[in-house]
Amino acid sequence: MLTLTENATTAVKDLAANLPADTGGLRISEAADPQAGYALSLADGPERGDTVVENDGARVYVDPAATVQLDDRVLDARVDENGGVGFALAQRR
Repeated sequence: MLTLTENATTAVKDLAANLPADTGGLRISEAADPQAGYALSLADGPERGDTVVENDGARVYVDPAATVQLDDRVLDARVDENGGVGFALAQRR
């Protein structure tokens, strides 16, 4: 199952702060263009069939197709000097 680093947990919680507290989170789905990787969006809650990954109050919803591909991955995040957030996926060790 996808796991989150401490940085990703903090970033997801910060991004979802204006969503419903009990259900809001980040959603990862396959991008419309297969070459583009994954699409990220904020969501009020999971969609039917999504896998829910929770870590210390951060919720990430992964669509069914992406769940299989991200099963052995770790989601990390980095905040730049302007406050922009970038996410990256790494192979779990």
